[in-house]
Amino acid sequence: MAEKNTEAQRQDDDRPRPVLDVMRAAGAEFAELTGLRPEAVTRLEKSGDGWVLDAEVLELARVPETMSLMATYEVTVGPDGEVTGYRRIRRYERGRSDG
Repeated sequence: MAEKNTEAQRQDDDRPRPVLDVMRAAGAEFAELTGLRPEAVTRLEKSGDGWVLDAEVLELARVPETMSLMATYEVTVGPDGEVTGYRRIRRYERGRSDG
């Protein structure tokens, strides 16, 4: 019985991770690494055997809230679902729209 469970686990490990699992795991790991909690994922795409996503985060809270500083981070995720890197690609005030 234990052999069958091990074989089933191996087959599960070989399957691609569902995209929602990738997003959740990457968001949690990014938050742990940076101390910043993603408010939204604005981009998610397959890249080679991994993923690239853009996470919008609150970097500096201000009053009024529309003056808070937000940032977009590009997060790369490996095929195992773990964060392999991140970088800030944009910083802006919450109340500003792309123009």
